[in-house]
Amino acid sequence: MYKPLPLESLALNQPVPVNIWDPKGVLLLRKGEPITSEQHRGHLMLHSPMVLAADWQAVSYSYTAALDRMVRSNESLSRIAGLDAMAPVQNKPEVRDDLTSTEAWPDIHAALTTLLHQGAEASQFMERLDRLQARTEKLWREHPDDSLLVLVQLLFDPRMHYSATHALLTAGLCALVGPSAGMAESDQLTLLRAALTMNIGMTRAHDDMARQAGPLSEQQRTTVREHPQRSADVLRQLGVKDATWLQLVEDQHERPDGQGYPAGKRVSGALQHLLQMADVYVASISPRKSRGGLLSQQVARELYLGPDLTPDPLGGLFIKNIGFYPPGSYVRLASGEVAVVARRGAKANAPAVFAIVGRQGLPLGEPALRDTTDPAFEVKASLAPGDVKVVVSVAKLLARL
Repeated sequence: MYKPLPLESLALNQPVPVNIWDPKGVLLLRKGEPITSEQHRGHLMLHSPMVLAADWQAVSYSYTAALDRMVRSNESLSRIAGLDAMAPVQNKPEVRDDLTSTEAWPDIHAALTTLLHQGAEASQFMERLDRLQARTEKLWREHPDDSLLVLVQLLFDPRMHYSATHALLTAGLCALVGPSAGMAESDQLTLLRAALTMNIGMTRAHDDMARQAGPLSEQQRTTVREHPQRSADVLRQLGVKDATWLQLVEDQHERPDGQGYPAGKRVSGALQHLLQMADVYVASISPRKSRGGLLSQQVARELYLGPDLTPDPLGGLFIKNIGFYPPGSYVRLASGEVAVVARRGAKANAPAVFAIVGRQGLPLGEPALRDTTDPAFEVKASLAPGDVKVVVSVAKLLARL
């Protein structure tokens, strides 16, 4: 499928970032060759220059990823304005190693968004995914609480692409719980890859549905029901041959009682169970246009007890590792203050928090660190992100820990 190319946006004597075609599929200018003059540009425009839709997406997402990094790094407005929207696509390196946690996760998020949106058209898929996977593993291993704080806050930000945030946080929860469940390192790696890619067959729809205020249409419901198989098919097209990885993606919504989808088959196994548990947890606490996020304490308890109110050992490990109140979420304290969770605690119900709203309902000038093991400041309840009107600076919070 072709899209019209705004040829006037391309600079003279610079390599063009994509192949340029006419509407009949005749190549007008090869990627990397320059437009040498205005006369040359005019000649090309006479032929109604077009670009493959996949190439256009790659250029667009490369530009938005670069723009996102510059804004978050507080680059000057003149440098941001000078960013070339039609610069050649850079497939490497997509993720830098010299960033703090607050910088690294948005950088990884932008790279994963690009990869998932390109889907079956992604070039160098395994190489790019391996770089992302290695970086995320390192962050979860070295900075687990910082990573939870950053990603849960990104999950609450409607400006961010939801599908990538969902994937990164689901993968992280698996990375935190997997070792205590006795999973082999190779299985943990496969689980991480499955979590990052399980929705690649509906990434755009996933983003759109998160922003949608009304109920899903019948077509959207079909997309949701079919996405596990579609995602596995996309991964096969991209060269994935790992049978366990593909099976986890296909079975992500199947259940032991056979009441899942799309096949309605009975599935069991710790890997699939943990992937589904993390997936449900992230989806449940995510605020949507159509509903507020569910309270993390409530979701954790439901995962532990399950629909039949029978304690689940893996659910117990989940609560032990994540807690009732993950970093980045909001709580109300016994003091009447509203706080943001900054660190998991030794007990699931006693995290380290920063009070951000006083008991009178007014924002505090500076967040105040509170000890929730002290009865005066113990956590009384989770709060939905929509109930908190204060903007949290994650970088400032981390700087004070």
